[in-house]
Amino acid sequence: MAERPTKQVIFPDGRKVPPIGMGSWHLGQGRHADKEEITALQLGLDLGLSLIDTAEMYGDGQSEKLIGRAIEGRRDQVFLVSKAYPWHANRLMIERACNESLSRLATDHLDLYLLHWRFGSLLGEAVESFERLKSAGKILSWGVSNFDTDDMQELFEIGAGNHCATDQVFYNLGSRGTEFALQPWCGQHGLPVMAYSPLGGSGSHLLQHPLLAQIARKHASSSAAVALAWAIRGGQVIAIPESGTPAHIRENASALSLNLDDEDIEALDADFPAPTHPVPLETR
Repeated sequence: MAERPTKQVIFPDGRKVPPIGMGSWHLGQGRHADKEEITALQLGLDLGLSLIDTAEMYGDGQSEKLIGRAIEGRRDQVFLVSKAYPWHANRLMIERACNESLSRLATDHLDLYLLHWRFGSLLGEAVESFERLKSAGKILSWGVSNFDTDDMQELFEIGAGNHCATDQVFYNLGSRGTEFALQPWCGQHGLPVMAYSPLGGSGSHLLQHPLLAQIARKHASSSAAVALAWAIRGGQVIAIPESGTPAHIRENASALSLNLDDEDIEALDADFPAPTHPVPLETR
């Protein structure tokens, strides 16, 4: 068993996770053999990547099913996150949606349950629904995904809305818009941010940028590890790159021990400038 990561991000309830977890958008859907993807997830746990993120939407539940197989006998090592469709986050549908996710994941609780995106004006009912699941012990905490600053402000004005544990958003070196207002707002309210597509996402050429390769050579590392180390540099971001192979899991985990220096950060800021004005929230 590998030594556990020393870097940690703290949720509002005091629970801690490493700043790099494992995403699962395409897992269980034939991109790789199930056996390889299960081996990759189990290797990630061995390397200390204890947070696994999924959603009922991913492969119409197939990703949750594969994760359930991967964590069999190791549930106590996992910080398990799933997400509900917005039209399920109401008093009529939420318990059924949660139960179905729990069944596919072969567990009796989620560590964190997220509203996948904003939908209509039913935010208050969504909060009430998550609070009921929490009281029933089916989830330990809840949060949101794809919420911009004004959405978060509205959420915190609702009774129990300030029980929100995180906001999961699209964030990477090439897409820094959340740094202008959303991330500072979350920081002021003690919320870590979860970053999906921290390597750029589908169709991105981020990892082909020559500067990342240059910094990677300097640290005897890889462009992906540099991008991940940059994403988690401030201690309040949990990056959840997706990978279905053991080789990529090892590469992702290596970012936990990669410490970019001031020269690296300054060079990256020059080629990928931080926002100087509000930027509409990107979603993928």
